[in-house]
Amino acid sequence: MSQPLRLGIAGLGTVGAGVVKIVRQKAALLTERSGREITITAVSARTRDKDRGVNLSHYAWEDDPVALATRDDVDVFVELMGGSDGPAKAAVEAALKAGKDVVTANKAMLAHHGQMLAELAEANGAVLRFEAAVAGGIPVIKALTEGLAGNDIQRVMGVMNGTCNYILTRMEDGGLTYEEAFAEADGLGYLEADPTLDVGGIDAGHKLSLLAAIAFGCKVDFDAVELEGIGKVAIDDIRQAADMGYRIKLLGVARMTGRGLEQTMTPCLVPAASPLGQLVGGTNMVVIEGDQVGQIVMRGAGAGEGPTASAVMGDVMDVARGLRVSTFGQAASSLKTCVPARSATPAPYYLRMALIDKPGALAKIATALGDSGVSINRMRQYDHVADAAPVLIVTHKTTRAALEAALEAMTATGVMVTEPVALRIENV
Repeated sequence: MSQPLRLGIAGLGTVGAGVVKIVRQKAALLTERSGREITITAVSARTRDKDRGVNLSHYAWEDDPVALATRDDVDVFVELMGGSDGPAKAAVEAALKAGKDVVTANKAMLAHHGQMLAELAEANGAVLRFEAAVAGGIPVIKALTEGLAGNDIQRVMGVMNGTCNYILTRMEDGGLTYEEAFAEADGLGYLEADPTLDVGGIDAGHKLSLLAAIAFGCKVDFDAVELEGIGKVAIDDIRQAADMGYRIKLLGVARMTGRGLEQTMTPCLVPAASPLGQLVGGTNMVVIEGDQVGQIVMRGAGAGEGPTASAVMGDVMDVARGLRVSTFGQAASSLKTCVPARSATPAPYYLRMALIDKPGALAKIATALGDSGVSINRMRQYDHVADAAPVLIVTHKTTRAALEAALEAMTATGVMVTEPVALRIENV
């Protein structure tokens, strides 16, 4: 039998401890499926004496993850510390320079430094795998780099942050305000230490940029992702969307157009009966559309010990089997610098606003829309609140540029009591 594959694990939080458990509890199964024994040689974390629910006494300890990454008795460096820079990046670089394979769950690091790290891996004959960095237990990276490699990808989209999906789901099924649902998610420990990473769309934007790089053969460009969080979504939007047969999701969409690569991570309305519309709670879903295969839908747990550790071990098993796949599905040197394009694909939009309760106010809004080339599909006016008249408008398909021109013209009319909420309606 082949020599054992020896792991060095840096980061012993929820996911790191989960990986240790799988290696210990499923040793025979892993050997049978990979053809070689998989062992852990050494580990590293910020503190030694923390109770992690797993026995670590059999492994060497390194206080410095860089030292762990360069040990002679480590074949694969498993980075589960997190952070776009600092110790995680330094340790991964050290491992790759030493010719060691790397498995990571670090989406932020790859979103900011993925091209450099991919080139470093190839220069040193190593592989860099990151299935656990996107959508938890859903094997979407493997699907794009391997199973769908014969397709021209037309669109990648999905719900990639379980916390945001949980908040939006609770607003609908519990009748909660955004603030109430946010507090509930925080109390359950769902939010990052910096909540804006979740609710601001940053976490999900990191993931979308990685998927777009693979799908369209581009260098990772997180800075080109249009980001808008869910903080402006009100319970009224949730209710009115439902009344029209839609649900609101923080939706990532990447597509290649004649103008360049569009990448958006924004709240959108999706049909309630669609797979994305049916997604509830903290679950993730990724939808891939290819010219040969059509539409593929993958759904599963986007976070948590078991699902994320499962994804890490999937990468480890591929290394153990001798599978060598380029980081982003093709040689890093062949990845293009894709022109970033602001979303210009026409779509209908949902608009919510409150107008001054005076004759002619609504007519001014309709004129502002028409003069900007935006036509109204349907419109509703709801019961007055104090001296304001709540109005809901759904447009026909229009471009974002035309819509923004219309919003500016609407603001200039002087009849708006509140800033309008504008959400794209995505055809899924």
